[in-house]
Amino acid sequence: MKRVCTMTSNISSPAFLDTSHPDTPDLVVPQGVVPFYLDNRPVRGRLVRPGVLTDMLLTRHDNPDCVLRLAGEALALVAALASALKFQGSFSLQAKGDGPLGLLLADCTDAGALRFHARSDDEAVAALLKANPNPTTSDLLGKGYIAFSVDQGPDTDIHQGIVEINGESLSEMATHYFATSEQHACWVKLFCDKTEAGWRAGALVMEKIAMGGGIESDVTPEEGDDAWETAITLATTLTAREVLDDRLGSADLLYRLFHAEGLITGQPRALAFGCRCSRARLSSLLETFPLDDLDHMAKDGTITMNCQFCNHDFHFQRSEISGKTA
Repeated sequence: MKRVCTMTSNISSPAFLDTSHPDTPDLVVPQGVVPFYLDNRPVRGRLVRPGVLTDMLLTRHDNPDCVLRLAGEALALVAALASALKFQGSFSLQAKGDGPLGLLLADCTDAGALRFHARSDDEAVAALLKANPNPTTSDLLGKGYIAFSVDQGPDTDIHQGIVEINGESLSEMATHYFATSEQHACWVKLFCDKTEAGWRAGALVMEKIAMGGGIESDVTPEEGDDAWETAITLATTLTAREVLDDRLGSADLLYRLFHAEGLITGQPRALAFGCRCSRARLSSLLETFPLDDLDHMAKDGTITMNCQFCNHDFHFQRSEISGKTA
């Protein structure tokens, strides 16, 4: 019997020291996230373009394309938000509703390690697509909630904000979250589609920051509001075709958008395949099961556990797991 396992906690050692880690793609996108700000304006942001990493992440799962498209947007979003963390930890998104896509999880560590899991009812998705070939995010999720969480590790509390699903797209839902839960002016645009080169995703996220606080500026509040609106107007001209085209560099895209607004780019951040499962951790987990449960889980003497993030099967001989006695 195959046992499904979804693990969410951070590991205490880097993946390259974990010899029991499964054989998953060893790919790093060096400039996956490019931070920027507009000089003497209350605007800063991040452009996210995971490139071929998107295809490697999405194609490990057999969800319908419309679900994978949404998962790609979620991965780009958490990559943008995790890049702003000032500590070791992770940023995660969880969307749960009563629609064909019952659950979507995506998270990214401060080091740029990405992963996701989506649980969908394929028959319900097929019925939805038959009625509407281009379903919105709201159509897929139905009624429910979206939670954004920041995890600083096992010895700290998880900071979480939860809002009701509101909006047609994940971009709108994220903007609604920041406006209501964080009371923070943000602008979010997410992209994902299957191109000739495979799945590609991207995100442009901007936030309005407070001037002052030790930052020298002669910008009045009214001028700051105007600069923010100008930045949004320029950002809306960014197209999916541009973001998903590997031939266009992120620096070039940002220059096209904001070169007349005092654009200053920061140090790019890398993104990578980031499942944090391991055979050793799953073996320790199995040891906590009662003997009868282990016997029931075994098929022909083998227990199979599947990580829903990287879709890798781990096989354990029943004889090597002692289990928990009464």
